[in-house]
Amino acid sequence: MELDEELGFDALYARVGPRLWRAILAYTGGRRDLADDVVAEAFARTLERGDDVRAPEAYLFRVAFRLAAKELRRAPSTAQVPERPVWDDAGLAELFDALRTLSPGQRAAVYLRYQADLPVDEVARLMGTSSGVVRIHLLRGRRKLAAMLGDDDD
Repeated sequence: MELDEELGFDALYARVGPRLWRAILAYTGGRRDLADDVVAEAFARTLERGDDVRAPEAYLFRVAFRLAAKELRRAPSTAQVPERPVWDDAGLAELFDALRTLSPGQRAAVYLRYQADLPVDEVARLMGTSSGVVRIHLLRGRRKLAAMLGDDDD
């Protein structure tokens, strides 16, 4: 894909941007500011690399997840939900609270598999890991969420 052509990059942004932002929002436990910054930086790095990027969508997801993980490690004390949450529904607030208890890998896997409805192999490709690791994240994440949210189904 030709990323140096403005129209191609705009189409990539329109197609991938919203989904990537929602994935990073879930990964960071609802930190909208971090999701905004990470997604913007991931797209900037992709644009800089231009035609060197063979699989732009996978590259964007890997870069964004790595940047978000780095930011979460660097400033864990600031990893709090903003005063004004991005959700209005009480059920969503409970879900985000539960998601924040998962490891970042579990959050990413759970979001991409169940919210973005991607197959396990695609989740693994986007996260830059193996399908086996994704399955482990999904199993552990589902169990922890079920225990917290009171759901008896695994």
